[in-house]
Amino acid sequence: MKTAAQLIADKKHKEVISIAPNRPVIDALIILAEYKIGALIVMDQDKMVGIFSERDYAREVVLKGKSSKVTTIQEVMTKNVLVGQGKDTFEKAMTLMTENHIRHLPITDGQKVIGMLSLGDVAKEMIVYQKNLIKELEAYVKQ
Repeated sequence: MKTAAQLIADKKHKEVISIAPNRPVIDALIILAEYKIGALIVMDQDKMVGIFSERDYAREVVLKGKSSKVTTIQEVMTKNVLVGQGKDTFEKAMTLMTENHIRHLPITDGQKVIGMLSLGDVAKEMIVYQKNLIKELEAYVKQ
């Protein structure tokens, strides 16, 4: 079973895609669109201070009538972020996400952020894992 760190290593964008808390929301939206992702890690001098997601944008900017050009990330980001560890299995990451009703999980190796997994990332891996398990069981039964 793959670890969270292995899933991040398999991703198209292996680097940590982040934004500073003092940047305007419009900058985050541009990055989200450019990378075709749903959330960014908010970093302040190499320290994760939150995440900003499409959900944050919808709830904290659009629905409250705020301006994306004036509102800063720190005003609308999610703080007190739940994180996973690189050594965690993808199954543990998926459990953390589903139990806590979150779609994006930053992954750390000690204190260092190494990337972020989406619910889609872990769901895809679960499908691959189950297909391989079925093949193994079919081969065993045929013996």
